[in-house]
Amino acid sequence: MTAAALTPGAERQAQVIVVGAGPAGSATAYHLANAGIDVLLLEKGSFPRDKVCGDGLTPRAVKQLVGMGFDLDQAGWQKNRGLRIRGAGHVIELPWPDLASFPPYGAARARMDLDELLGRHAEKAGARLLERTAVTGPVVDDATDRVVGVTAKPVDDRGRKAGDEVTYRAPIVVAADGVSARIAMALGLERRENRPMAVAARAYYRTPMHDDPWMESWLELWDGKPGASNQLPGYGWIFPLGDGTANVGLGILNSSAAFRSIDYKDSMRRWLANTPEELGFRDENLVAPIRSAALPMGFNRKPHYTRGVLLVGDSGGMVNPFNGEGIDYALEAGRTAAETAVQALGRVPGPMRERVLEGYPQALDAAYGGYFTLGRVFAKMIGNPTFMKQATKYGLPRPTLMRFMLKLMANLTDPRDGDAMDRIINGLSRVAPDA
Repeated sequence: MTAAALTPGAERQAQVIVVGAGPAGSATAYHLANAGIDVLLLEKGSFPRDKVCGDGLTPRAVKQLVGMGFDLDQAGWQKNRGLRIRGAGHVIELPWPDLASFPPYGAARARMDLDELLGRHAEKAGARLLERTAVTGPVVDDATDRVVGVTAKPVDDRGRKAGDEVTYRAPIVVAADGVSARIAMALGLERRENRPMAVAARAYYRTPMHDDPWMESWLELWDGKPGASNQLPGYGWIFPLGDGTANVGLGILNSSAAFRSIDYKDSMRRWLANTPEELGFRDENLVAPIRSAALPMGFNRKPHYTRGVLLVGDSGGMVNPFNGEGIDYALEAGRTAAETAVQALGRVPGPMRERVLEGYPQALDAAYGGYFTLGRVFAKMIGNPTFMKQATKYGLPRPTLMRFMLKLMANLTDPRDGDAMDRIINGLSRVAPDA
């Protein structure tokens, strides 16, 4: 349904409003529209637009994309076999596990492309996408204390809010507004300080590695010749994009002593200056500036439903503390949020509808709560340099242990009929308390 086909004023009404057209918001809007729901998708930017990210897609994310109808054999998708890990003088290649629940390959695509693909996909399914629409806050009904819409302002060509504030109304609002979490903050949902947080910096380089079939993870970053005083804080990655470039980045957890003092740009350049020159990771091959962003991890903002608003993606801290991956959980939570909203709208407003909506955070806790708790423990451990040094030195030479760690860190197991590794990981996730 297009805005032109609506009765006057109806273009500002919907059954569901989704704030933010990143992977979380666009996936939610797609699944809602596919179910026949009238959904408004409000995006403050205009496509194409960039987001700081590693651009890597694990088999979890690939499963969601394939389920949404994307063909990852088409041009633009760089499929990969698994993860190549470097550290303590070792190099190990770990293929993605062969599972019934997930495809045996990952992929990569720059967020400049991916976000527009997802947004347009939602639009084709029937979502009403409004770009350059900056949401300024929730609209709360005084009688019920529920959110019944949002206010927004148009955004001009330079990214500035301009024009009169507009009100959009819907009985359900999905906040997929990213790390800023403005909707959640306006409702008093503060970030949990006891949850892990990371900062990632990334840039794009022209490189002959652009079509390498492996994503790379660097567990040690050296400034010159390896030595105790020459190791840089943080961990690095190289994700080939297949278009002549690779996404190269550095991340650090707030459990590290250097979290608040690190100069990301300087550290990246010093690390990359000591990679082989033929790989091209030098300033002359830089095609986009080094940018950084926060990664909110392990459900660092809860509850994920309150007063008519569902949180999806970074707004609810849905980044895996084990590996910093957020796109897969954004896509999965978007589908869950959409399914919940569809069922809720099938009930009359009131207690019955509310009970359905309250099932959304319960579903997220059941799916990820225990696993993210394990991830929080892991994030604390790897912030300790002594632990990381020993783990890298003695862990990397053991292929069986590393295959287990890949499954654990990427959350890739079969829930039933899995192997012994799957049973251990699934068992630990079940007994760990919810995040």
